[in-house]
Amino acid sequence: MAREQLQVLNALDVAKTQLYHFTAIVIAGMGFFTDAYDLFCISLVTKLLGRIYYTHEGAEKPGTLPPNVADAVNGVALCGTLAGQLFFGWLGDKMGRKRVYGLTLMLMVGCSVASGLSFGHQAKGVMATLCFFRFWLGFGIGGDYPLSATIMSEYANKKTRGAFIAAVFAMQGFGILAGGIVGLIVSSAFKSKYPAPAYQDNAGASTVAQADYVWRIILMFGGIPAALTYYWRMKMPETARYTALIAKNAKQAAADMGRVLDMELESEQEKLERMAIEPSNSFGLFSWEFARRHGLHLLGTTSTWFLLDIAFYSQNLFQKDIFSDIGWIPSAKTMNALEEVFKIARAQTLIALCSTVPGYWFTVGFIDIIGRFWIQLMGFFMMTLFMFALAIPYDHWHHHNHLGFVVLYAFTFFFANFGPNATTFVVPAEIFPARLRSTCHGISAAAGKAGAIVGAFGFLYAAQNKDKALADAGYPAGIGVRNALFMLGVVNFFGMLFTLLVPESKGRSLEEISGENDDNDAVAQTSYDTNRTVPV
Repeated sequence: MAREQLQVLNALDVAKTQLYHFTAIVIAGMGFFTDAYDLFCISLVTKLLGRIYYTHEGAEKPGTLPPNVADAVNGVALCGTLAGQLFFGWLGDKMGRKRVYGLTLMLMVGCSVASGLSFGHQAKGVMATLCFFRFWLGFGIGGDYPLSATIMSEYANKKTRGAFIAAVFAMQGFGILAGGIVGLIVSSAFKSKYPAPAYQDNAGASTVAQADYVWRIILMFGGIPAALTYYWRMKMPETARYTALIAKNAKQAAADMGRVLDMELESEQEKLERMAIEPSNSFGLFSWEFARRHGLHLLGTTSTWFLLDIAFYSQNLFQKDIFSDIGWIPSAKTMNALEEVFKIARAQTLIALCSTVPGYWFTVGFIDIIGRFWIQLMGFFMMTLFMFALAIPYDHWHHHNHLGFVVLYAFTFFFANFGPNATTFVVPAEIFPARLRSTCHGISAAAGKAGAIVGAFGFLYAAQNKDKALADAGYPAGIGVRNALFMLGVVNFFGMLFTLLVPESKGRSLEEISGENDDNDAVAQTSYDTNRTVPV
């Protein structure tokens, strides 16, 4: 049977939506704004880096990053993020959400700024410095995933908890949009001040010396929004669920939340001590009891996030090909370096405005109405549908209907964000016990970043032309874009299947979902949730 809830936790569950909820969304959300800006702004400047450091005199086309350097520049932050998610997820359950929260932010600010610096002016020194600091930038970003999700879930009320966590994640959309806008502003300013001919007209003069400042400014800007929220992060009290259920300090939890909620709360230390010795509140991550209660849940959250990120990060890499196809980005040799940055930034801004940002906020609006499970299932289904719709008549889209292709492509982004890209972040912050919540979210998120690494590198090579002579310089022959799209459709289909392992958490308290207040005999391994007919 369900046991009695602590008053302080019950007060949080039933609290009306008020100012502190929105304050928490902004404080946690600005971290995600920075995360998305830092992770995706690199795509704005990689072509510029190739022009500055890898253009050879007399070459027909501007320089591009060699495959191994491009892999490192694009992928090192993802590797750092994966490591940070595991480490800080574990640390958040050991030391507290708030104590670790400031550390991740300082790391992000410092490494954002340092990414724009370099040792020397030669390609090796610049790329080595960039990769080193982007790894540690990713490490800090990785910590933000489990900590922000856990803090928001533990602060929210049960009625609108999904919308609040999704709103934190939705700040990613604004971060991607901000990256495009900053790229537009900086490249426009430099282009106006330092006009230059196209590469084909004068190769040497097409990349002005001042272009070296452009990529640095774009990367370094990411540290500003994070720095602005540091004070407010440090001012937030520790979550009551950590203080009470993990630190076992009911008095401090009641005092902290009493100030937040502006009400008197009883500490109930004796009740807390009785609850702490219950079997449901004492098993660890590597135990049969965890496997029995939450093993399938963890398999569901890790597998769906892994599969989603294979498709999602592949889609992001594929943008440059689509932009080139429809004429948004002309051939590199017909532009100067700063003009190319401007055109790439413009394309990213348009995609973010038309599909990425709306998709995130559709999730915020509907997640507590439709539920996490159905939004995720629908998102994977629609992504599968649109991937096959792109792949089957690919030759028609490619040669005769560029606009139709980009519209369908934009819909895959929309349903990724009004779908699994948001829900895979929300659910792991709700369904696991408080003492393992941050750790399990970190494991789930790290599985996602493993998928991102597979997507980022795998798709880059797989999408190369079957004829090696037509593949990008330095790359082996691949299976072609059409077959790569078929593969992504299959990946999304499996994401839909693994969603069946994920329970619905809409409208219930965190303790009710995780079974923390249940006695040992009350755990329903195959219980049915009233919100859907699929077994949990």
